[in-house]
Amino acid sequence: MAALRAGLIGLGMMGRHHARVLREVGGVQLIAVADAMGDPHGAASGLPVLSGIEELIETGIDVAVVAVPTQYHEDVALRLADAGVHTLVEKPIAHTVEAGVRMRDAFAAKGLVGAVGHIERFNPALQQLRKRIQGGELGAVYQIATRRQGPFPARIADVGVGKDLASHDIDLTAWIAGSAYARVSGQTAMKSGRPHEDMVLVTGKLENGVNVNHIVNWLSPMKERLTTVTGEKGTFVADTMTGDLTFYANGTVDVEWESISSFRGVSEGDVTRFAFAKREPLRVEHEAFRDAVLGLDSDVVTMEQGLHTLEIVEAALQSARSGETVHIEQH
Repeated sequence: MAALRAGLIGLGMMGRHHARVLREVGGVQLIAVADAMGDPHGAASGLPVLSGIEELIETGIDVAVVAVPTQYHEDVALRLADAGVHTLVEKPIAHTVEAGVRMRDAFAAKGLVGAVGHIERFNPALQQLRKRIQGGELGAVYQIATRRQGPFPARIADVGVGKDLASHDIDLTAWIAGSAYARVSGQTAMKSGRPHEDMVLVTGKLENGVNVNHIVNWLSPMKERLTTVTGEKGTFVADTMTGDLTFYANGTVDVEWESISSFRGVSEGDVTRFAFAKREPLRVEHEAFRDAVLGLDSDVVTMEQGLHTLEIVEAALQSARSGETVHIEQH
């Protein structure tokens, strides 16, 4: 079978990594790249840098990766859908829910694969975490809490930390738990003089009853990417910066101290740090997209799922403005 002819639009900080990985994935051939601003990182590697989406489409591509700023996702994606090109759009799916709906519907109407680049799902620590939860190693899941904080990245100018970073945690939480969000409450802060929020705190509950909490900001000098899942048998902690997964088991040793023997909580047990293969998340994501296009089983993040994530982010920002908990209407 001939390799899928791939095009990439957007050669910025994320686009350069897409260009590299597209050259490494089997069954895919990067044949064209486009960016109106040129190629600041030298990602084209011999390919001519086209000026825009129309020129990219004219090269006869089968699949495309969209790595332009969020505000341009809708326009670029709709042109690709109209041209019959399967497309992976960087997260978030769009700048507004309404734009995301139009994108989802356009790809569905054409029978095309429309995917969203929520790369954290493909982090080896989270892949292992989900697999072990599904295998019953945690028992019932009670709570999922995430912390994602660090300095402000100068490359982000068109959205706040909610859509840029919190979207990661909202997507991976629903994916790990296998459940949509039922309600959310949010708090925000704007401390860096930008027109968008640079801190967001989200508290909520999933449809399956799991409690969730997300701490996200661009105001910390300490970079942190942690997902903590607490359940019936203990707690998993996934560090997605290092790809490490640790399990803190509930203790099973009998308590002989009379004054605390009536306590019915948990105690500290064994701590296990797992060893497993750590593949680059972006490569695994591209393989999932390729497989989806080929009609194979795939864990690709669909536009429907990407849209749900954006709806939750906007609900949290709405809650921060109104001071009210927002209940999510399921479609």
